[in-house]
Amino acid sequence: MDNSKFDVLKNQVQEIIDLMAKKDFIEANYKLLDASEYLDEILDFSTDDNDLIESSKYQVLLNQLQQKIQLALE
Repeated sequence: MDNSKFDVLKNQVQEIIDLMAKKDFIEANYKLLDASEYLDEILDFSTDDNDLIESSKYQVLLNQLQQKIQLALE
């Protein structure tokens, strides 16, 4: 498992959370889209089971963040 790609994803998620804390939900939504695309790339090229397991954790987290952002934007 290559941790560097998950470090990038971890930093992106932290950025999203920081933006949400500042109530900047529009920018958080843009960052979430970027993070989701990056996660899709990881999944597309992943062959290691550990990568898939780690990716699934981030999928759940990004889905939760997306729901919170959507509620805030309504």
